[in-house]
Amino acid sequence: MRARDLMSAPVVTVTPGTTAKHAAELLAEKGFTALPVIDDDDRLIGIVTEADLIRNRFPHDVRSGPDHEARPRPGLTVAQVMTTPATGMSTGADAADVGRALLDGRIRAMPIVDGAKVVGILTRGDFVRAFARSDEAIAADVRHHLAIYGGPGRWTVEARDGVVRIGDAYDNDTDRHVAKLLAEAVPGVVEAKVTYQEEEE
Repeated sequence: MRARDLMSAPVVTVTPGTTAKHAAELLAEKGFTALPVIDDDDRLIGIVTEADLIRNRFPHDVRSGPDHEARPRPGLTVAQVMTTPATGMSTGADAADVGRALLDGRIRAMPIVDGAKVVGILTRGDFVRAFARSDEAIAADVRHHLAIYGGPGRWTVEARDGVVRIGDAYDNDTDRHVAKLLAEAVPGVVEAKVTYQEEEE
């Protein structure tokens, strides 16, 4: 499965000149956790996250006692609060690599780029939604892809908890390998097992 198969697109972006307040409004309204920051040519130059926007944003409550810390003034524009440079991954990146980058980097969103141009975003939530897809929807997608490749009626497809079992009416190792690759490119598929149907009888 590739990043393009899971990413959200088109992606909502902001520019360095966008106000921090407007960026916060976008995050709240859309339910996002981060926004890619682009230049005039749609190239990725940074990312602004929930954490970036709330840092130093709220004054100390005097009822809690005196605040002896000198706190920097909060930035008013995205340019003043964003994280830069930002890492992006290509549309053809393996989704597993993107997921690993999110977890290892302890980040919630990864901009997806074509060259340097932002074309989508992939979040932890996108992975969770793919994992949560019903087995019926997963099996239907797998059947559709396999029908295009090998014709209708050739394959039997069952899905349970994201594990897809495919039966092939013909004994062809190459076709079974391709069927496995096609099935594992479907969002929500955890693993695909392909066998010659005669083996199952």
